[in-house]
Amino acid sequence: MPLTDLKLRQLKPGAAVFRESDGGGLFIEVRPSGSRLWRLAYRFGGKQKLLALGSYPETSLARVRQRRLEAKTLLQDGRDPAAVAKAAAEVRRALEVDTFATIAAELLEKQEREGKAGATISKKRWLIGLAADDLGERPIRTITAAEILKPLQRVESDGNYESARRLRAVIGQVFRYAIATARADTDPTFGLRGALVTPRVTHRAAITDRKRFETLLGSVWGYEGALETMAALKLLALLYSRPGELRLARWPEFDLDKATWTIPAARTKMRREHVKPLPAAAVAILRDLHAHTGNYPFVFPSQLSPGKPISENTLNGALRRLGYLKSEHTSHGFRASASSLLNESGLWNRDAIEAELAHVGADQVRRAYHRAAYWDERVRMADWWATEIQAIAHGKPPAPSVDRKPR
Repeated sequence: MPLTDLKLRQLKPGAAVFRESDGGGLFIEVRPSGSRLWRLAYRFGGKQKLLALGSYPETSLARVRQRRLEAKTLLQDGRDPAAVAKAAAEVRRALEVDTFATIAAELLEKQEREGKAGATISKKRWLIGLAADDLGERPIRTITAAEILKPLQRVESDGNYESARRLRAVIGQVFRYAIATARADTDPTFGLRGALVTPRVTHRAAITDRKRFETLLGSVWGYEGALETMAALKLLALLYSRPGELRLARWPEFDLDKATWTIPAARTKMRREHVKPLPAAAVAILRDLHAHTGNYPFVFPSQLSPGKPISENTLNGALRRLGYLKSEHTSHGFRASASSLLNESGLWNRDAIEAELAHVGADQVRRAYHRAAYWDERVRMADWWATEIQAIAHGKPPAPSVDRKPR
């Protein structure tokens, strides 16, 4: 006999679960706890199944009968009502949970676990923040190219063309991660190629003319600033490492007896450990500096906060105080200076120079070959370059050579 609203209201829980049928497989299940749950029994693919249709009185008798009709219609079409309901629930969950902000946070966490540099993660987090108001809470499956273009154009309107380009790239990374984890189907940023202003490429300024480089070295060796800054400038000239690699250096990375500096993978651009030979002049600078900063975690501690390294602007600021404009030379420019002058000397294998600059390609065999085949040459090149630097800087002979053994 079909159920009525009066009968439903009169249902009282008992000591055990019991059911009251409405016909056509629909029934209400009354539990000892007092909950009253709608269920639909049906067969699909030769198997008996049960479909949950809500609870009473939240789901009325009239509404649950409509749902029974919808389920029967699906069965007539050869579709399983439970599978359809599960798919619909998954879509609702995705719309609520799989937002751009959630997936972006997952991606950054994954990259942190993979050992990406902290500065890289911070930069990406900042870029994603620029689009947070527009995209953050939006379900990632529903975001369109037009919606992504909005924050990009806002960044671009401030003249930050490079930031807009990088923001598009990072948003694209989030979408590709969502695709890989089955939470998105397409990357809308692909359709935005060409939609942004192409930033004009400006290379970091560097002095590569030997005469002007001689003048620069004279200025560096005559610098009268903080001890840490003086040492760092000289070491950049001698070692031509990336400024960030040097600025964030810690004392355990240096073996002054073996005259080597091991830069950890997390801090190198290529994300792999890089060992540099230290010429005697660099060892002497570091030994002198160790007497002053050896008790601090960083080789070049900040004077304001000794537990932290000098800031990224310290070395460029020192060059500005020496009279060199940003358009003339930067701390990163020492790499270009060394590369140009070492190649111009004609004394060194080009691949050895590239290996010393940590420009070696990603191929495992090629990397191993460079480490083995060019280490001795890199050691000789480091000593030769230091001799040149010292001769140019103040005309004095170089420090005594350090005994070297092949690694």
